[in-house]
Amino acid sequence: MRLGIFGWPVAHSKSPQMHESAAKALGVALRYERFEVAPEGLVDAVLAKHAAGIDGYNVTVPHKVAIMSLVDEVTPAAKSIGAVNTVVQHGGRYLGHNTDAPGLVRSLEEAGVELRGAHVVVLGAGGAARAAVVGLADAGATEIRVLSRRPEQSEALCRSLADAVDCGLESAPLSEAGRHFGGASLLVQATSATLESNPGAQAFADSLPLHALPEGAAVVDMVYKPLETTLLARAAARGFSTIDGLGMLLHQGAIAFEMWTGFEPPLDVMRSALSD
Repeated sequence: MRLGIFGWPVAHSKSPQMHESAAKALGVALRYERFEVAPEGLVDAVLAKHAAGIDGYNVTVPHKVAIMSLVDEVTPAAKSIGAVNTVVQHGGRYLGHNTDAPGLVRSLEEAGVELRGAHVVVLGAGGAARAAVVGLADAGATEIRVLSRRPEQSEALCRSLADAVDCGLESAPLSEAGRHFGGASLLVQATSATLESNPGAQAFADSLPLHALPEGAAVVDMVYKPLETTLLARAAARGFSTIDGLGMLLHQGAIAFEMWTGFEPPLDVMRSALSD
């Protein structure tokens, strides 16, 4: 089985060792490669892999939107999110999926977070935030509020997803976080603000009114480098349950692995590969 991941850059991706370790544990012959392709070269690179009969692949930034026009079909969920991160070949046709949304949901369920009836605040209005909104709405959240520094972005996200989700959906500026944190059972950090490469990560975390969150709230950061982000460190210090981004990475990969191979993924093996 021939698989891979398209990205720019992509040298940092741990997907090859995660999927190859899982395949080895199950006795499946599988090769997973990195395809480092600049945006201007994506069309030719993808079509060449399709012509060669590749069995499937992942797509990471900055190609998750552009890939949608290069596959034969896109699932309704991926269309709602507006991004594809997993492509599966069926009978010579390539179908685009988004496993980020269910990956986030599974990681939260694994951590014991109750999603049915949840009141959620999502920070951010980009692709990760869209996946979070769709996934959490599908999992039974009652209300989702999307906060961003640029209110027009969170407003646009909510308008575009209003017909795709079956829960209360509202946008607000990040400056009003204190008012919205008060009723939240789950806070989802879906921006790049807490990446270890971001010099403003501590200032961002310090600016959030975590004191306004109710007792028993859970805080998840979709960033996984570092595992303990500035936000999670602050939330843990205040006694909140925290979930890092590694679980989402694991579960979105596990869902893709099962789509490609038909085998139940060995989660412990995959988790270990990501931690190395």
